Amino acid sequence: MKYPLNYQNIPFVTDNSSECNTKTAFLLTDQNRQYLDDARKHQPPAILTPKELFDIYALHEIKIIGITGTNGKTTTAAAIYSFLIDLGEHAALQGTRGFFVDDERLEEKTLTTPSILQTLYNMKKAKECGADFFIMEVSSHAIDQNRIEGLPFSLKVFTNITRDHLDYHKTFENYWQVKSNFFSDDTLKLINKDAKKIDFNIKNTYTYALDVPASFNVTAYSLNDGITAVLRHFDQQESFSSPLYGFFNLYNLIAAIGAVKLLTNYSLREICDVVENFAGVSGRMEVVSDRPLIIVDFAHTPDGMDKVLDSLKEKKLTIVFGAGGDRDRSKRKLMGRIAQRYGKKIYITSDNPRSEDPMKIIEDILEGIDDRSNVTIEADRKRAIALAIDALEEDDILLVLGKGDETYMEISGKKIPFDDREIIRNIIKEKFNR
Repeated sequence: MKYPLNYQNIPFVTDNSSECNTKTAFLLTDQNRQYLDDARKHQPPAILTPKELFDIYALHEIKIIGITGTNGKTTTAAAIYSFLIDLGEHAALQGTRGFFVDDERLEEKTLTTPSILQTLYNMKKAKECGADFFIMEVSSHAIDQNRIEGLPFSLKVFTNITRDHLDYHKTFENYWQVKSNFFSDDTLKLINKDAKKIDFNIKNTYTYALDVPASFNVTAYSLNDGITAVLRHFDQQESFSSPLYGFFNLYNLIAAIGAVKLLTNYSLREICDVVENFAGVSGRMEVVSDRPLIIVDFAHTPDGMDKVLDSLKEKKLTIVFGAGGDRDRSKRKLMGRIAQRYGKKIYITSDNPRSEDPMKIIEDILEGIDDRSNVTIEADRKRAIALAIDALEEDDILLVLGKGDETYMEISGKKIPFDDREIIRNIIKEKFNR
């Protein structure tokens, strides 16, 4: 795709060699270097690097915040964005949910971390809108493929690391190394000290934790009806409240508070005061119905499921979930085992089966479940949700996991419209006439 350049009478820039011409410069990246000769055949007026394009777009004044980790990237990034805006700052957010500037969505959902060309152009648009901060989710794929080359991050945040994307990285060790590589330089860093250890350059590093001493430490907390906590940062100590559910969201909020504190001059009290305004991210512990209580979440890894379910472990839980096709098969059995640990009733169904047979995926999940007396198998996800709602008893909570705010089901190369939340609302409307 071509993007405006408007530099030295060159109107456009592209990272696609076939789109080059005498009016379109070529952005040479680690990903497209093999197509340099092809680009030259089209006689581009310039061949630029990401660093040169960064300079041309004059992006030096924007503070770039990169968040990476297996879980929590989206919520942590959105919380930082929300806190900054509520504090009166101008900020941009790029990630799984799309591209936003000051509460306005400029682009719909895309890759967690798009191409470096699109990121730089989004930064240019953010600057033109007056943004001083650019918050971005950074995926392991993007780190490995260097889709962040040339970006001078002001802060890098690490949330956690558990097994995921092994279909791409092959081994957890490879995945761990890729994440560690992101934190190997001298950039200002904020590291979750309670998470499984990654390697990082200790220079310019701050930490956050609940269980061990850290730069940002929670000294007390309650998870009843939301989150209330007391946070200590060196000699400062303040409390905050949030409507979010779950132990894992406590970590996300600490990371976001810490990030804003490290990058701004606001007091810890000022930052904690705006925490309660952040209502969370669509599809992440999203309450779709309160009578009966039905929650939708994106959790699609063993660790993600465990964190979501553990946050409600004192309740009577009904769980609807599946596992994605053409992805890491080894996690399916683990997901079944976790569902068995927490679920009063379990419904195993489809979740983006892609090219795989949904029943084969379900069989893999069942390997982790010993007692199947409370398990219902229904490959039709809509019907599985309906069955689960019909069987709810008083005080039961239904969790529909895996797809979050996705609006499609990926089957045999096609994306078919499908939204868990819309389906739940329609079923509730038909069943209860409300």
